[in-house]
Amino acid sequence: MSYHPDYDSGSHDSGPKYRDEVFSKRVPAGRRTYYFDVKTTRSGQDYFIVITESKRVGEHRYEKHKIFLYKEDFAKFVRGLHEAVDHIRSECLPDFEFNGYPEVEFPE
Repeated sequence: MSYHPDYDSGSHDSGPKYRDEVFSKRVPAGRRTYYFDVKTTRSGQDYFIVITESKRVGEHRYEKHKIFLYKEDFAKFVRGLHEAVDHIRSECLPDFEFNGYPEVEFPE
């Protein structure tokens, strides 16, 4: 797990322990749930995203993994994710129907 000085450890089960959570999106996906949380830094002057994957590994146990994404990396992250999914769509699974996948054009 990455460390950032503006982050205080917390989880979705016990409630956030961040300075401020300004947005949260829960995305259920079978045995996994993804969370996209927008947080403020301690100064309250900046924002970052915490992406959490929560995976059920037992009857009442969950395994969690977090990615901390900072504003200077947003465009690189989104572009990289989009390119990876586009590769799967066009090269690996061209006959699979990717319902709801947004068509996005990135400037060169």
